[in-house]
Amino acid sequence: MRSHSAPSKKAVIPPDPGSKRGVSNWKEAATWLRARGIEDIECITPDLAGVPRGKMMPSSKFTSNTSLALPSALYRHTISGEYPDETANFRYEPRDSDLKLLPDLSTLSVVPWETDPTAQVICDIVNVDGENVSYTPRNVLKNVLRLYDEKGWKPVVAPEIEFYLVAMNDDPDYPLHPPKGRSGRSIIGGQGYSIAAINEFDELIDDIYHFSEKQGLEIDTLIHEEGPAQLEINLRHGNPIELADQVFMFKRTIREAALKHGIYATFMAKPMQGQPGSAMHIHQSVVDAKTGKNIFSNPDGSASPEFFHFIGGMQKYVPSSLVMLAPYVNSYRRLTPDMAAPVNNAWGYDNRTTAFRVPVSDSAARRVENRLPSSDANPYLALAASLACGYLGIVKEIEPTAAAEGSANEGSVDLPRGLLEAVALLEGETDFHEVFGSEFVGLYAGVKRGEFETFMQVISPWEREFLLLNV
Repeated sequence: MRSHSAPSKKAVIPPDPGSKRGVSNWKEAATWLRARGIEDIECITPDLAGVPRGKMMPSSKFTSNTSLALPSALYRHTISGEYPDETANFRYEPRDSDLKLLPDLSTLSVVPWETDPTAQVICDIVNVDGENVSYTPRNVLKNVLRLYDEKGWKPVVAPEIEFYLVAMNDDPDYPLHPPKGRSGRSIIGGQGYSIAAINEFDELIDDIYHFSEKQGLEIDTLIHEEGPAQLEINLRHGNPIELADQVFMFKRTIREAALKHGIYATFMAKPMQGQPGSAMHIHQSVVDAKTGKNIFSNPDGSASPEFFHFIGGMQKYVPSSLVMLAPYVNSYRRLTPDMAAPVNNAWGYDNRTTAFRVPVSDSAARRVENRLPSSDANPYLALAASLACGYLGIVKEIEPTAAAEGSANEGSVDLPRGLLEAVALLEGETDFHEVFGSEFVGLYAGVKRGEFETFMQVISPWEREFLLLNV
């Protein structure tokens, strides 16, 4: 169905009529697809790692009420494709029965990097009876948002996504290196906010903007970060599901744009030794659903009790949910002292050394920035974890510590230092079994333990360097 050869006459698409992203119903979907000459459609959904999974079909099949199914085992395999052994809390569905893909038509958009006219749509996962499957990432986030909705609140989020551009590397035994820019030289580190460093990759960045515009994705700002060829994209604030969808699509978009130019884009938390890691900072506020007023601020503009309780919840619960924000062994290489990442659960006003920073703003925009998530995190699960911690803080009226003055990274590390410790903390927090569901906690913990065991099978250069002839 898909061709990467020169476009045929069918590939000539008429001017975009109507919305670039999303329709309201199946009748509008058929019109939308026909107006763009769409031949194929990708029905995709994030797995536990945030990797797009799904099926592709002709657009005529998509609009004819075709049933789309995936095996339940899809949510029980590791990032390397293995299936962990069963435990008391990690179980496989005995029949590996079908789960159904339910397209969310509000996410319908073109796939601008394909040669033939192709569209994509993000799907929710339901069982054969049409009920939401609670342990799938998009539904985990929806369940957290439902808790806010029951209180008459609406969370508002704005993610910031960091990533590296790296030279193509087909041998995982060799370290990664920055690519060459238009000057013919590799970018060096220490180029934070450098326009010249961004200009080194002008054509690639133009393609990122072009691909994003075609999909109806809105970039707020783009900057060069401190690492060599490390960039950051900031998204406009909005509804958490919509923003998680955008991060999900942006990762795919950025990778495709980079490949077009013969380089890789990576969202690994720590791709290069001695260089800063890549984060996915999350700005969060909560508004009253009826009035639209920020509940973090009192009518006189001062900070409200809910604001402080939200921070208190972050401080208390985020260390136990860190495995949803930092999901791999590599993630904890970023969370180390003196590497431009917080290693604490402190908060402070405009203090980038704290885990939870309160940026300078007016009272209407008062918010809390969670600086702990890494860019390798599944955006649905990272947002679910961060918002759940704040929610628990508000409803339980948890008081925060005093705001940090000066550097908060001096002293002991207040967070789990490795994957297994983080997994154990997630399992041991009883409130998370209520908020996320015990089935999700068990499945996620089982997959993460399976990934750790796979990692332990690999002998690293450090071991060969220092153990081979010395022990």
